[in-house]
Amino acid sequence: METSGDNGMDFRHPELWDEPDYIRKEMAHTMSHIYSHGMTTTSGGNMSVTDSLGNIWITPSGTDKGSLKPEEVVCVTPGGTFEGPLKPSMEYPLHRAVYDARPDIRVLIHAHPPMLTSFSIVHRIPDTSLLRGWHEICGTAGYAGYALPGSDAMADNVASEFSRGCNVVIMENHAAVAGGKDLAEALARLEALEYCATTIHAAGLIGEVLKPENFRGDNSEFMSDTCPPEPGRGLRYVSEERVMTPGDELLAEDICRMATRACNRGLMYGFSGTISARSTGDNCLLVGERVLRCNIGKEDIVTARSGGERCSPLAWLHAEIYKRFPAVNAVITAQPPYLMAFAVTGKDINVRTIPESWLLLKEMPLVEVRMLSPGREEIFEKLSTGSPALLIANDSVLVTGDSLLQAFDRLEVAEMTAMSLILGKSLGSVNSISDNNIAEMGRVFVSKGD
Repeated sequence: METSGDNGMDFRHPELWDEPDYIRKEMAHTMSHIYSHGMTTTSGGNMSVTDSLGNIWITPSGTDKGSLKPEEVVCVTPGGTFEGPLKPSMEYPLHRAVYDARPDIRVLIHAHPPMLTSFSIVHRIPDTSLLRGWHEICGTAGYAGYALPGSDAMADNVASEFSRGCNVVIMENHAAVAGGKDLAEALARLEALEYCATTIHAAGLIGEVLKPENFRGDNSEFMSDTCPPEPGRGLRYVSEERVMTPGDELLAEDICRMATRACNRGLMYGFSGTISARSTGDNCLLVGERVLRCNIGKEDIVTARSGGERCSPLAWLHAEIYKRFPAVNAVITAQPPYLMAFAVTGKDINVRTIPESWLLLKEMPLVEVRMLSPGREEIFEKLSTGSPALLIANDSVLVTGDSLLQAFDRLEVAEMTAMSLILGKSLGSVNSISDNNIAEMGRVFVSKGD
């Protein structure tokens, strides 16, 4: 997906959402992202934006979604009229009905991600409560009964679910629709729900899905964004404009590149995933919240400093790792689907399956989600024993490294290992590398510091 720097615009400025050229370009960029990431087909799916005048800007009917041009976006007036040779999507009634039911929603994306489509044809709803991040962005998914595509009945069924407060809706024997206050939020919800569905499918191949112990919908307990447990142990976010040092400028650029790469590799998506790198002392540069990971720019990188009073649990965790482990220069937390399948089933990951897995990860202990609470020591104890990566049940995977590249490599290898273990179960019995061979690798590689 093009960045705001590429197209000269910034989707985060709501005052631009009444500019026709801006709306058209952002819709074309977002549709390109959806198509290139396999979430819809050439003829499938549609998208719309409503402006403050009540116009609905919608993708046209019968055009190639893989090469949508800004000028092809159709503007439908509040009276239902439109100009030009292209007709609005046949699902225009659905879009109009949802906007009427939910004035807070300004964007709708209807697409056909493969796993969400699978859920729709078996009449299941992905359980977003299995992971804190999914529930925070999506809420509880709705379910709209079947009706003829493009019909008023379909519009009513979907709008009814949105009117109940749902922001993402499974459409029976069809696919899914996601809404948001802007394109970034709607896309983040669509991607989060698809990865939630993929994780649930993968988890079903290895064990019973477990509910998180401490999950609260009211942002209490570990979900509280109030830190720290004692004075001086928290973070202060510094997101206002500031002059970066040349070193920080380069570091921020590296973080942006890694975030884009992680999205392209399916390791991050939507607003999911946090990358940080040590700046000076115990301070770090950190990816900001509620920014599309595929679209991060240097302006989205914030400084986390010790001594503040409010932070998110994961931001506090990143800074505390830098404080306690001087050799760590990069930390990544993410929710890729196959690792999360282990995180939601409580199953151990066997990293003694291929040489790279053991050499890079050594082991991947699983800790309970309540260990994220400030004041708990279990995560730091695991890291201090030499484990560079660990799983946090019903939450995320955490990897550390002496550089951004090493941390990313570990994340990539960890997800590949999880995928291989799950897919391997369908082929036969998974076999580990023998203790003797592990010892040999230790002598040959670890002793050399490789």
